[in-house]
Amino acid sequence: MTETFTGNFTQQTPIPEAAQQAALRVMQSGRLHRYNLVGAEPGEAGLLEQEYAAWQGARFCLAVASGGTALALALRAVGVQSGEAVLTNAFTLAPVPGAVAAVGACPVFVEVTEDLVIDLDDLAAKIGQARVLLLSHMRGHLCDMDRLMRICDAAGVTVIEDCAHTMGARWNGVRSGQHGRVACFSTQTYKHMNSGEGGLLTSADAALMARATILSGAYMFFDRHPAGPSRDAYPDNPAEIPNMSCRMDHLRAALLRPQLATLDDNCAAWTARYRRVEDGLRNTPGLTLISRPEAEAYVGSSIQFRLPDWPPEAIAAVLSRCKTRGVELKWFGAPQPTGFTSRYEHWRYADPAPQPATNRILAGLLDMRLPLTFSLDDCSLIARIIRDEVTAAQTIARPHFEPTAP
Repeated sequence: MTETFTGNFTQQTPIPEAAQQAALRVMQSGRLHRYNLVGAEPGEAGLLEQEYAAWQGARFCLAVASGGTALALALRAVGVQSGEAVLTNAFTLAPVPGAVAAVGACPVFVEVTEDLVIDLDDLAAKIGQARVLLLSHMRGHLCDMDRLMRICDAAGVTVIEDCAHTMGARWNGVRSGQHGRVACFSTQTYKHMNSGEGGLLTSADAALMARATILSGAYMFFDRHPAGPSRDAYPDNPAEIPNMSCRMDHLRAALLRPQLATLDDNCAAWTARYRRVEDGLRNTPGLTLISRPEAEAYVGSSIQFRLPDWPPEAIAAVLSRCKTRGVELKWFGAPQPTGFTSRYEHWRYADPAPQPATNRILAGLLDMRLPLTFSLDDCSLIARIIRDEVTAAQTIARPHFEPTAP
């Protein structure tokens, strides 16, 4: 009998009871706005910033409305101007170049390697084209952060880390987000903490965080940011900095604080699911897993694999056959964006230059979410289904690989 999977790839775990109760208390108070406080109370947003800064090991933290907003705030806070070039990954998701475009800047794309990280050789070749790198740790893959920082530091390039997919990950024991000048995190539903939408900035740079706080819409309430810089870090005339009104409210912060308390356990649970699927796919003919270096402690909330040099019709057959059996795969080589999957060529507003190495890799790249609603047994079943259908689709792919007889 053919096995099928009946789980839901977009179903998240319930919001914890403690978070529900905290949110209820906020709603009962009626004081949802982050500056609607009584006396010296820090409020849920202020407490979240303090607790996340402590967890991350960061000096300062600012809670905002979304991960994409965090990226745009960071770009503005480091001084990116309209028309300026900003280096970023060719392999990322639309909010990253979208944030660059939102501040009027122009993305300069850097190639991706077969391990799905930014190509450091290509970065070194392009490093002189911009003074800022918006580095996307796409799908939870960390590059050699020591080498990347050497390249950027030598060129005087500021690094903004997009850690939407690497909350809790580490490179050589250092948390993702602690290498660059500022880090951006997301608490959108499909990330490692879930408030529907939401974002966090962390940095050790007081002047940068002061600008970011004003940009977020501080209304001069600098004393209501317990995880922010001291008053003397702020400019004498904050009104000269635009107010983008993108603060996080107390309701979302209340949802997040209990989730932060269990984040380490959840990160370990995601990685266990990743490894179960990875083990099930290992040594599948025609399928290439993504190598993970020893220095990388990753959080496996999604998994990717490649079908290198497969013809498009064979990859489409794998997707169709897996979907029939209940397994939803995303394909970065699809002609048109589907769901949350798009690639640099689709972002016409960015006027992208061709990236041939990235084109080759994305042509055969498949991607799959691993929500914590899946059990380890579910992950084994999913791997068996993918293995079966990749093997079956070899009959379509084989004529493409095998030389034609003379």
